[in-house]
Amino acid sequence: MRLLPETNLLSCVVSISSDQAILLYADSARNGDMRYFSGLHVPDPFIALRIGGRKIGVFNALEFGRARKEAALDEVLALEPLRDQARERWPSSPPGPAEIILLIAERHVVDRLTVPQDFPAGLFERLRRRGLTIEVAEGPILPEREFKTPAEARAIREGNRIAAVGIAAAHRVLAQSKIRANRLHHDGDVLTSERLKFAIETACLEAGGVSLDTIAAGGDQGCDPHHRGTGPLRPNQLIIVDVFPRAQKSGYHGDMTRAFLRGRASDAQHALVDAVRTAQLAALAKIRDGANGRDVHHACTAVFAARGYETKATPKGSVGFFHGTGHGLGLDVHELPRMSGAVDYTLKAGAVVTVEPGLYYPGLGACRIEDVVQVTAGRPRALSSYSYEWELR
Repeated sequence: MRLLPETNLLSCVVSISSDQAILLYADSARNGDMRYFSGLHVPDPFIALRIGGRKIGVFNALEFGRARKEAALDEVLALEPLRDQARERWPSSPPGPAEIILLIAERHVVDRLTVPQDFPAGLFERLRRRGLTIEVAEGPILPEREFKTPAEARAIREGNRIAAVGIAAAHRVLAQSKIRANRLHHDGDVLTSERLKFAIETACLEAGGVSLDTIAAGGDQGCDPHHRGTGPLRPNQLIIVDVFPRAQKSGYHGDMTRAFLRGRASDAQHALVDAVRTAQLAALAKIRDGANGRDVHHACTAVFAARGYETKATPKGSVGFFHGTGHGLGLDVHELPRMSGAVDYTLKAGAVVTVEPGLYYPGLGACRIEDVVQVTAGRPRALSSYSYEWELR
């Protein structure tokens, strides 16, 4: 997964209440809010509103029939008649999304709408110029997304099953590889990060998911946590494998990371991996309803400090543990809540989080171990599972 820096959350204009009129304009193929709100996968942007507790969507002829059958909306409107009405109302300019939104707002006697922080700026300004009051939500526009229902938890578990299939493919290829002239070979050719990622992503696709931006980074490349990995993979070096596929059926993600080494690990590499796994277990022991995400993060840093692993910035980049311990997971790879040293965030039952401490030292290598759990009143519920075997001799 893409790791998050330790930064404070954005603040905007208004907090969201359940009776507030909200407006979304995005596609639901990539926008988690729109997918959650509409329950429908649509590759092009469309209009959706919540007014008076009712969910409304506007669809063109291409999507209208399917939306009426499949969308989780109270009202499905056809775009074309609304466009004709807007053309009559404002004949001096071609009607666009702003004019359609204005018609619906007038119909429902609404003069104020709240939009998410990623709302298109151009549409925002056009609506304001047309006289509609637009406010930007402080925090998430759909805060209920943080708490996963049993059905959502099952969908995330399925996403992690797919992630585990991808990790297993990497595990298998690395275990079968041969060591020749300080390079790994597989099926007669040099094993590269690109070939390993292809094996991972093909396995995920066959399992029902799409894995994009997969990470398979060896040696010092793994010390840059977002380096996807390029070129030949070498023996006796730690290799970070990070897989975060989206299940095609549900749209929910999995997210799993393991470190592997083909050959023989040094004592320092053994100590590094053991420290990361110990830190992950310490974090898991802290996760429960009411816990502070900062305290979960500090459980990791305490393990690393006790074992002498320093975190610091250098002229060539940071070393040690310099990202958050975890983040929410669902329709987006990164959702609320957060677990890092920069933010106080109270965990609540039902939230789903990754737990992924890591250590990064060029010359020695990198290790990150990531699993996914759901917060409960007691011990967190595991939503992912894969072996922690890492040294492949």
